[in-house]
Amino acid sequence: MSDSPKLTGFSHGGGCGCKIAPAVLDRILSEVPKTALPYPDLLVGLENGDDAAVYHVGGGLAVVATTDFFMPIVDDGYDFGRIAATNAISDVYAMGARPILALAILAMPVDKLPDTVIRDIVRGGLSVCEAAGIPLAGGHSIDSVEPIYGLVALGIVETTRIRRNDGGRAGDILVLGKPLGVGILSAALKKGVLSPGGYDTMIGVTTRLNTPGPDLAALDGVHAMTDVTGFALLGHGLEICRGSGVTARIRAAAVPVIAEAAALARSGIVTGASARNWTSYGSAVDLYDGIPDWRKNLLTDPQTSGGLLVSCSPDTVPQVLAAFRAHGFAEAAVIGELAEGPPRVQVSA
Repeated sequence: MSDSPKLTGFSHGGGCGCKIAPAVLDRILSEVPKTALPYPDLLVGLENGDDAAVYHVGGGLAVVATTDFFMPIVDDGYDFGRIAATNAISDVYAMGARPILALAILAMPVDKLPDTVIRDIVRGGLSVCEAAGIPLAGGHSIDSVEPIYGLVALGIVETTRIRRNDGGRAGDILVLGKPLGVGILSAALKKGVLSPGGYDTMIGVTTRLNTPGPDLAALDGVHAMTDVTGFALLGHGLEICRGSGVTARIRAAAVPVIAEAAALARSGIVTGASARNWTSYGSAVDLYDGIPDWRKNLLTDPQTSGGLLVSCSPDTVPQVLAAFRAHGFAEAAVIGELAEGPPRVQVSA
């Protein structure tokens, strides 16, 4: 509805840029026990900030459980619902699992938004669940000051195919499945400088389900996997390094980037979350060869419904790229490698 209030006007942040900054989150959770010892069937918990929890249910199978929600990144209700749902289900794919069920999380300022807009948000989420082949089987709703939407997503995976973010090995190659720049496009949208084509690109990237996940997990040479979201490529790459005890070497020029996002970054468009990300983990990142600020801003740009980051053996790279291509991820690219060394990310031109 053209006369409806803008969804983004209700929220102080949007998409995965709403995430609490990594350093702040670490401080909050610093005294929360991370041990899974009382629960031997909990295969993945709080240990390394992985994408989802994984619980063994017997017979060589495990249930994957995750939740994700945020404030609007766009003003169109249907698109917002699609983006939020795609982002939530991504965590299931990132563990190598197949999604089986979703529940909706709906918090809306019901006295300020028309029912039609809220209905569009729910319809958008439902359309993504249908595309993923899973039921949206229920959920919970509250009256809220800011509009918030997301999903609880459940999946199932063979225990031998679980892919965590801490399995990387020195000598592994890093492959990224989607181009960077969604946060910058979102910032440009809020400033009124995003082109219609740029908007279409943003919607296309953020509503593309990370369906290669289970196929990638079926490859023995794939050792670690995560999805790149609010902490950006450098932040989620650093999670792999810390969990795996290795150094990541990333070649900035090899990282796929949305063309309009690169142009906007060069012109000075940046998100506030990018700066918060750098403040949180910049001390563990080495920028070599005079990486310009605009490129650093892309590497720290929060990605909403971003791509899968895969750590695999060199001889598995052709199969990894083929799996991405088979699912329509033409931009998937080799962006660097892991090496022996302290848990840091080194970025060269």
